[in-house]
Amino acid sequence: MDLGQGHFGDADAIVRQILLARGVAQDDLQRHLSPTLRDFLPDPSEFSDMETAADRIAQAVLSNERITIYGDYDVDGATSSALLIRLLRDLGVEADYYIPDRLLEGYGPSGEALVKLAQAGSSLIVTVDCGAMAHEALAMASDAGVDVIVVDHHKCSPELPRAAALVNPNRLDENDLAAAHGHLAAVGVAFLLAIALVRTLRGNGYFENHKEPDLFALLDVVALGTVADVAALHGLNRAFVAQGLKIMGRRDNIGMAALIDASRLKRAPACSDLGFALGPRINAGGRVGESTLGVRLLTTQDAEEAQQIAAQLSALNEERRAIEAEVQQAAEEQLAAQHNRAVHVVAARGWHPGVIGIVAGRIKEKSGKPSLVIALDENGEGKGSGRSIPGVDLGAAIIRAREEGLLIKGGGHAMAAGLTVAEDKLEAFSDWLDAHLEGPVSRASENREMLLDLAVAPGGLTPDLVEALDRGGPYGVGWPGPRVAVGPVRLVKCDIVGTDHVRLIASGEDGRSFKGIAFRAAESDMGQALLHGSRGRRLWLAGRVKIDDWGSRPQAELHLEDAAFAD
Repeated sequence: MDLGQGHFGDADAIVRQILLARGVAQDDLQRHLSPTLRDFLPDPSEFSDMETAADRIAQAVLSNERITIYGDYDVDGATSSALLIRLLRDLGVEADYYIPDRLLEGYGPSGEALVKLAQAGSSLIVTVDCGAMAHEALAMASDAGVDVIVVDHHKCSPELPRAAALVNPNRLDENDLAAAHGHLAAVGVAFLLAIALVRTLRGNGYFENHKEPDLFALLDVVALGTVADVAALHGLNRAFVAQGLKIMGRRDNIGMAALIDASRLKRAPACSDLGFALGPRINAGGRVGESTLGVRLLTTQDAEEAQQIAAQLSALNEERRAIEAEVQQAAEEQLAAQHNRAVHVVAARGWHPGVIGIVAGRIKEKSGKPSLVIALDENGEGKGSGRSIPGVDLGAAIIRAREEGLLIKGGGHAMAAGLTVAEDKLEAFSDWLDAHLEGPVSRASENREMLLDLAVAPGGLTPDLVEALDRGGPYGVGWPGPRVAVGPVRLVKCDIVGTDHVRLIASGEDGRSFKGIAFRAAESDMGQALLHGSRGRRLWLAGRVKIDDWGSRPQAELHLEDAAFAD
């Protein structure tokens, strides 16, 4: 679609064309233009073990059993835990929770912790965002006589662990309808369980004497966990986020409101804020601070406590940034010898395990290759975190490496994975991973094309255009924001600001100019070409359009992802 300086009065027409270009059927446009739960929500009973899980939790509610929610230490784990804690509280049950320490206990439920919870009186434990591969730990819990329900979304092995129920759309024995929801974050699966639980209790007559909980009020944490866990924003996830942002804007959740304020947002959060402002703060507790802070914040009913925790998380997030920068610099120094590698694997002693996932993501973005960052401890054991590229299933490869004896532990999903590896097997693992993924990485790299949604002259880059395109959101992984090409232009100004960001002002042949920025691009080929090789030459610039509202009047600006000479 090529647009000049036209008026964007028919905003829906632009969005409809974009949706059609992305494969949405003509007769399905309205559902995708305004994604709602009514249009996308499946029947939870379609998922294996869902009814069993709902029945067991209902039994615990009716019998006033002691329930503990065992969550992971990241945003998905925190929001999943908070969702079930808030739901059970509305049902009249004050559930306990347990969040393992990232450094001392590592990822996933430990058998020792589960047994201790059972000995302390919990007759039912619900693990969220973990447990799908915890065979040994769940066997210990089963032997101790405690029921464990697993609510997860990570990849499973053919043999499932012993559990009272295991709800996970990525079970290998799942039916087609449920498996089609394998892109859900754990918090999305937990929400489906909440629906099933309320339905079961309704059938038992529980709400004849109790108020039925407002499940829609839980969508704020569903939206946060979904976006922050980088779950694909198509289908049900788009509905979760679209509706969850509305709930978040109401500020009914005391902890969420404090988190928004601590993030210095002066407006209702947008989808991007969940991934870049709110999510990192919740994550900071598990990465470099106290692992329970996120759950405490999202479940507190005390406004003063919420403000204190939110401020603490913001301070920890700043500390995390400093630690991350040190590890990032050290990791990139190792990359010089890895130009021929299909997968980047870097490792060192002294790296903080709480930031390795972020650094892996940074390396992946810069290199365009799957990347793993491994922190080795004094005993020669490495904790690793990896991030992948579209078309390369890193989680499956990690599980296969574990099965072949190269790893102590390992699992994940297509785009992200975690592992534990002995230092003396690190080289063999790196070589195996490189050989195993060389073909998929090569094919994925060959198919790396930037798909453009529309092209405009500089005069067409307006706030009206941005608002029109925003109507097709929420955007994120799996449903990327529209990419716009602007040109031809010449650069009026181009320099470096902040941490390797390239800032520019471009002017077109229509006499209009606009601002643009390419984040962390100063050392990239594109950044160098813009800074040093573009003087006097005509360019096409491509990226995503945003509103710059720092000045007295909002203006549209371009967040660059690519550039090409027009001459």
